[in-house]
Order: sequence, then C-alpha cells, then structure tokens
Amino acid sequence: MSEKVLYALTGLFETPDQIIDAAEKTSDGGYKKYDVNTPYPLHGMNQAMKLPPSKLGYAALVFGLSGTVSALALMYWMAVIDYAHVIGGKPYFPLPAFVPVMFEVTVLSAAIATVFTMLFVVFKFPNNSHPLHDTEYMKSVSRDKYGICILAEDEKFDENGTLKFLEELGATNITHQYFTEDSYATWWSVLDKKFAGILAVTAIATSLVVYIGLNKVLYMQPFSWMMEQEKLNPQKGSVLFADGFSMRNPVQGTIARGDLPYEYAVDPEGASKLVNPLPITEANLQLGKVKYDIYCSPCHGFMGEGDSRLRGQFPNPPSLHSEKVRDWTDGRIYHVIAMGQNVMPSYSSQLSRNEKWATILYVRALQRSLNAKESDLQ
Repeated sequence: MSEKVLYALTGLFETPDQIIDAAEKTSDGGYKKYDVNTPYPLHGMNQAMKLPPSKLGYAALVFGLSGTVSALALMYWMAVIDYAHVIGGKPYFPLPAFVPVMFEVTVLSAAIATVFTMLFVVFKFPNNSHPLHDTEYMKSVSRDKYGICILAEDEKFDENGTLKFLEELGATNITHQYFTEDSYATWWSVLDKKFAGILAVTAIATSLVVYIGLNKVLYMQPFSWMMEQEKLNPQKGSVLFADGFSMRNPVQGTIARGDLPYEYAVDPEGASKLVNPLPITEANLQLGKVKYDIYCSPCHGFMGEGDSRLRGQFPNPPSLHSEKVRDWTDGRIYHVIAMGQNVMPSYSSQLSRNEKWATILYVRALQRSLNAKESDLQ
C-alpha cells in the first residue's frame, strides 16, 4: 500500500485519574468512536465513556431461545408423533419432565453461540491484524501507561482539531496511527492454507478411525466376545428348551440361599413352639426399641397400650399388656409379626428374622415395665 491512510490519533496519560478525566471530556466533547486502553480494568471507566450496554446479550438471547424451541420441538416430535408411548401413567407430552432438557440446551446454545459471536463477528477472527498491534502506544498501555485512541472515522474527527484536543487533555506522546497492509486482510487471506489442510486431513482421519473402530473393529473377535456370550438373556427366546422359553421356573422344592421359608405360615399354634434365639442384651433391646418405634408404635403406641397415633384412620389395636398377649409365647408373637393379623399386615418385608426377635424382646420389656412383679421391686 503506497499511500498511508490514517487510522487514529493516540495519546498517553500517567495516572488512572487522568485517563478517566480524559475519557469523560472526550465523551462530552462529542466523540463517539474512540477507545481507552489500560494495563488493567479501571472501575468507573464505562460510566466515564458513557458506553451503552453490550449488544452481545441479544445474540445470547436469540440463540438461547432457539435452543429452547428446538429442544421442545424435538421432544414433542419424539413423544407425541414418532413414538407415542405412555410411561408411568404420564401423558404423551409430560412438559415438566422436559424442562431440565430444555434448560440445558438453552444454556449450552447461548454459551457456545455467544463465544462464536465474539470470535467471528466482534473480533473478526481469524483476522487478528490491527493497526495498533506492535506499536509503541500498545506496548506502553500494556505496561504502566494509560492511553486514549480517537478513530479517524469519527464524525467529529479533524486531524488538527483532534490533535489540539488531545494536547488540551494533557496527553503525551501523541502519535498518528496508520493502517498497514495486513489491516485490509480478510479472514480467508490470513488463513494459513497449509495449516488448514493439515487440520482438515486430521479431522477426516480421526473421523474415519473412530467410525471404523466403533462400528467395525469392536464387532470382530476378540472384542466381540463380551457381546456374543453363550448365555440365556431374560425375556429372550431359546432353542435349548422345547417350549422355547429361556426363563425357567425354579426346580420344585428348591429355595434360595439364606431364604428359608417360614414353616408355620398357616399354623399359628404351631408357631408357639418357636423359641427366641436372641439373648437379652442391651444391644438387642436397643435394636428392638428402634424397630418397635418405627413400625409398631404408630398403632400400638410407644408404651404398647394401644393408643394409636393414627386414631380415626384404623381401628385401635388391643393393648400389648392384656393377659392374653402376656401369656402368648414369643413364637406366637413372632407369627403375628411375620404373617399379620386382622388389619395388621405382615412385616416380613420390613424386618429381618433377628429384627423380629429383637422387637419381641423389647415388647417383653414393655410388658414387664407396666406389669412388674413383686420380685422385680426387691
């Protein structure tokens, strides 16, 4: 480029107060296209320059809402049109279940689009050439000076008048900044063709390796051994058995390990022969108290007197201190806990075998506490 084209006039200041005062006077003087360069952010500079709010928020809003609408439309198409299916009694279009996905896609779309907008629209990446790059002015404001740059394209810019204005502001090292050859470069002209070629080849090669690895190699031996196992899968057919079913009923008379059946399920009186295997220890009584308070006290009361806290919802159970219950054997009480009685359900799914016996120890302690013998008081 044979003829120099003026880009801006720049000036330097020594202190933060000077540059903030200069920014205020420049804005009040009617200049619109100018910038301030400092080695670190200065509090109050936005107000001094009278900068309007950034328009980058509009890009984030547009792309964020686009992500919201896209996510909602995709889920609607899948749930209502392509694969209409009732899951857990929910309607075809369960909007509350879609909200987390819509939120995540909104945030992701807004974040990524905002970054790309800054890079390619605001900063015109990859064209990173700028008339102020590598100038003494930029080196100074990157160290310990504070600078102001008034662009020549400003409507009020007049070379002599603006020069005098900077002198009146107290600026030093006032310099004319000119466009360079690189300043006119477009992104495709500054893009390294060799680098772009290597990048494209790398992307294509990586894609091919990943595709072949995930879709071909993993289905070859020995990688396929985990998928091709000689086993019967649930709900799948089988040619091994005559009826074609892979799922089989247990052999008659077999039981699961550690799961002995309760042999007195239909024989309450027979259960009276059972003997509590747990010794009367503080640990067993404490375990029984915890389980009693959780499962028994809502109906029987904390003291076993039948004073239900669920009064009005269920008939109150009899007192555990009645002569009938006190005369029952531990095995008979165990049967009631295991199988239930009247409106009382079975607690076999809530209490293990030892927890049932521990609860009976605590019931006996309650009975003894309210029906103490004379010997207990001696």
